[in-house]
Amino acid sequence: MDFPILDEATRIQRLAPPTGHVDVVLDTDTFNEIDDQFAVAYALLSPEHMNVEAIYAAPFSSAGKGIGPAEGMELSYEEILRLLERLGRSPEGLTFRGSTSYLPAADEPVVSEAAEDLVAKAMADREGPLYVAAVGAITNVASAILIEPAIIERIVVIWLGGQPDYWPTAAEYNLGQDVPAARVVLDSGVPFLHIPCKNVSEHLRTTVPEMERWVKGHNAISDYLYQIFCDHHDDHFGWSKVIWDISAIAWLINANWVPSVLTHSPILTDQVTWSFDRSRHLVRQATDCQRDPIFRDLFTRLAAAGEA
Repeated sequence: MDFPILDEATRIQRLAPPTGHVDVVLDTDTFNEIDDQFAVAYALLSPEHMNVEAIYAAPFSSAGKGIGPAEGMELSYEEILRLLERLGRSPEGLTFRGSTSYLPAADEPVVSEAAEDLVAKAMADREGPLYVAAVGAITNVASAILIEPAIIERIVVIWLGGQPDYWPTAAEYNLGQDVPAARVVLDSGVPFLHIPCKNVSEHLRTTVPEMERWVKGHNAISDYLYQIFCDHHDDHFGWSKVIWDISAIAWLINANWVPSVLTHSPILTDQVTWSFDRSRHLVRQATDCQRDPIFRDLFTRLAAAGEA
């Protein structure tokens, strides 16, 4: 597959942290865990920073629960609808079903409503790029790039997945669900912010007492998030939970909360480790997440969600 080649000056400009209001689509395996729900709410409750143009249901699998990618995508789509109901938002024209399978190969897209809508929105006239915040298997995004490679000149992809490039393995749930899709995104040259898990987004932990104090009781969406947080684990004594996916939204709101550096795009090997070639294009990699200001901002927005 041949991809358009961005000149380095354009790439560096696109990789700069955003300033002002941006257009965003959110790609999420929403029913897989509980962190996606927080990310969806966070994005929709930040209208002064971003215009959320679409929410795409991403596939996920769970061997223990007997869930394959098609069912995982449908469960995620249904969860998005539940969130929108509690946020008082209509799903009409906003929510799209994604891939029912993972990429069969690195040059074969999986056509879906989500991938086709991403292509259409990316190619539409707008000032500045369309930001694609992906917080699950990156199948929908990779498929859109394969369907219409020209979109890499018009989007910036933010992905929560994999491990830092210094880690012994790249393996992690989101990346491992669809390795060919991850390769497409890494190899395509699309402007790309990688938010790893270890030592970065894993800092975004909260607890039941904190959720009870700052989230519970404000409104329908706050109560829903509090309940699914409590239900996620039976024993809350000494327990905290990482809300990984809010990192992607936090970077769009204030990039200082998610510090990052420019580096050359790593190569994802067949052993699901990182390899390096310093002649490859530049990407941005997050190096940390400032836990306290991110949760303060999220909790403040959730508390205000029911206010006129």
